[in-house]
Amino acid sequence: MTLRTIDSLGPLAGTRVVVRCDLNVPLKDGVITDDGRVRASVPTLTALVEQGAKVIVISHLGRPEGAPDPKYSLEPVAVRLGEVLDAPVSFATDTVGEDAAAKVAALGDGEVLVLENLRFNPGETSKNEAERTAFAGQLAEFADSVVSDGFGVVHRKQASVYELEQLRPSAAGLLIAAELDVLDRLTENPERPYVVVLGGSKVSDKLGVIEHLLPRVDALLIGGGMLFTFLAAQGHKVGSSLLEADQIDTVKGYLADAAERGVDIVLPTDVVVAASFSAEADHQVAAADAIEETPFGASGLGLDIGPDTAAAFAERVRGAKTVFWNGPMGVFELAPFADGTRTVASALIEVEGLSVVGGGDSAAAVRQLGFDESAFGHISTGGGASLEFLEGKKLPGLEVLGWQ
Repeated sequence: MTLRTIDSLGPLAGTRVVVRCDLNVPLKDGVITDDGRVRASVPTLTALVEQGAKVIVISHLGRPEGAPDPKYSLEPVAVRLGEVLDAPVSFATDTVGEDAAAKVAALGDGEVLVLENLRFNPGETSKNEAERTAFAGQLAEFADSVVSDGFGVVHRKQASVYELEQLRPSAAGLLIAAELDVLDRLTENPERPYVVVLGGSKVSDKLGVIEHLLPRVDALLIGGGMLFTFLAAQGHKVGSSLLEADQIDTVKGYLADAAERGVDIVLPTDVVVAASFSAEADHQVAAADAIEETPFGASGLGLDIGPDTAAAFAERVRGAKTVFWNGPMGVFELAPFADGTRTVASALIEVEGLSVVGGGDSAAAVRQLGFDESAFGHISTGGGASLEFLEGKKLPGLEVLGWQ
């Protein structure tokens, strides 16, 4: 599995290097609320700057649907990038237009420029290969070489992720290399016990990864909104909790398959049930098989795993040598329903082996709940990409860099 690295591009001093980062950070009123992806881009950008390259950063932000939209501008991200790099970062108000061309032409050795949101251009995400290639061609006009470092988008066949890398000498950045090293350790002879913790809202988002991991892990711990479909598959009533009724038979199949393989699928024994989806709502802990026996009856909402379950999950996690966690255990954004996620995260810190936080909402939860990120073995920058890798899927943004 040969991944082309930056070294393969040769001397970069004085050359224009377009770097595809993933700077898709959450913004509220123009203010970045989680800069994890910005900080994750720093090692690669610093390495290129130190070589004297002219660095042109490209990324998307949100879903502006192929047209400029001020609320999705990358300008606040460029400002933050300058702060974390502790160096001037200039910004172009378009992606492949006059301002971008002028600022690329004026870029000096070791300087950094951020172009406006890629998705302001319909060719970036077009389903039409010719349209993507045409847009990639415009981006390539700014590049002597391309470094792909946006791990969060490598599972997407998009112009800046797939076609651009075929038009100029290209290589993976340090972030992608680091992500792949960790994911390889999760899939190739992981140390045992190997425990996977899955949460998040929907079982349907995790079908592929559950199926692919069942033959490979020792235990699957199920939390988050998806747990209620598992409970329903066991015949329990779940009130008004999130439920994918069309997945119940599939989940029954997983439970049977796990039993045959000797894999533990560990389900909650208690949950936190609330009267409504609100931080102020009345709530109480209930047995997982007695959700509708609370005062809230059939209208009760399960919004977190309960304390007994959290303690049991934590014990499993601490006893593992390899742990992959994707998806919060409850609605961690609301304080009364954050304890399950906090307890699992705390246990990951104590793992004497490889502990991986699988990006997306899990990474956001770690930061929002105030954990020191350096305490974890690895925090991925790509939840969807991590899951698809663990499903065994071919990721176009990696294949184009030589990864087979």
